[in-house]
Amino acid sequence: MWRAKLNPRKVAPYLFLLPFLVIFAAFQIYPLIYGVIISFYRFRGLAERQFVGLDNYVRLLNNPQFYQALENTTYYTLGTLIILIPIPVILAVLLNSKLTRASSVYQTASFLPALTSLVVVGAVFRLLLDERGGLVNAALQAIGVAPQKWLNSAALVIPSLLILAFWRWAGINIIYFLSGLTAIPQELYEAAEIDGATGLRRFWHITLPLLKPVIVFVTIISTIGGYQLFTEVYVLWPQGGTPGNAGLTLALALYRAAFRSFDLGYAGVLGVVMGLIIMVISVIQFKLFGFFRDVE
Repeated sequence: MWRAKLNPRKVAPYLFLLPFLVIFAAFQIYPLIYGVIISFYRFRGLAERQFVGLDNYVRLLNNPQFYQALENTTYYTLGTLIILIPIPVILAVLLNSKLTRASSVYQTASFLPALTSLVVVGAVFRLLLDERGGLVNAALQAIGVAPQKWLNSAALVIPSLLILAFWRWAGINIIYFLSGLTAIPQELYEAAEIDGATGLRRFWHITLPLLKPVIVFVTIISTIGGYQLFTEVYVLWPQGGTPGNAGLTLALALYRAAFRSFDLGYAGVLGVVMGLIIMVISVIQFKLFGFFRDVE
């Protein structure tokens, strides 16, 4: 009887999924649960720990550096959303146009930065943004603008990170938007053109509404990436030591708590708070784009 219940056709899909489920549980679910658990403990060394309840959360709320890290991370994330969604959308539309020649060449060139190592990118951008002899300041001087202290001024820390972010991620966002544009039926544009709609009206009333799922996807992953900012700060400035802590992010604060101070309980709290912030913002974004309304 048990052989009849174990129908190979019914069991086979679960067997194929089993390796993924085991790996996902071991490297995603278990660390998530363990991170929440250790946030209620205070560690002495790596072995001895003491249950302290919500003390770590109280410490977090009373720590001015947490609010500074949250502010810096939020500014950076908003900046990436401003430059990494509208501009790539426009560039994708231009590349998708029949008037653009050698579009595939531009697409490949724009995607290449996403394939490079962040450590190498950080080293290169340290040279590009150098106060003396950097190519960015040389370009500014060529148009009559005074050179800037990109890496030594607290006010320019976030702009420096945004320059790097745009160079690295704009291309991959263009690819995302191009994939959405190719799925839009050309008949809609032809009908709108026959009705006398201008290019701008076609873009506003056809392209953007039908591109909404891709825009939501890019917005969500950009938000998640923004709030997980760490490597760029760490490689642009030695061990993330930005002037005036202007580049202190939530992820960098978590790293310092866990691997410098070995305060694993406090690091666990930072991880929990980061996860909650990302989840709440993602739900708000879905709500603003009307996805819950579509489900209803």
